[in-house]
Amino acid sequence: VQLQASGGGLVQTGGSHRLSCAASGRTSSPNVMGWFRQAPGKEREFVAAITWSGGSTYYADSVKGRFTISRDNAKNTVYLQMNSLKPEDTAVYYCAARPTAVTVVGYSRTQYKYWSQGTQVTVSS
Repeated sequence: VQLQASGGGLVQTGGSHRLSCAASGRTSSPNVMGWFRQAPGKEREFVAAITWSGGSTYYADSVKGRFTISRDNAKNTVYLQMNSLKPEDTAVYYCAARPTAVTVVGYSRTQYKYWSQGTQVTVSS
């Protein structure tokens, strides 16, 4: 599975931004996909995840109510809509996928097998 993340950029505090992640390389899409982020000097942390078949969504407490993860099955693409952005949301964002056969959401980076390149999101104060 290859993952291609896009959409990073510079946004003002309180603004909105959307990231995209396109999956390719297999006949079936991964069941569980997620977004992680890593700020300078910090560990990579879980942001959100979605199950491909059921559309169930999961969020870190720090983004709950502000971020929305969604997917377009026809395009094999997952999105992260980020609203009410804060300077502390500044980070490199990564899209990730669990092994194809896995249907349970994971919250640890070690549970995800496939990773995109990072895309920088900078929120200016």
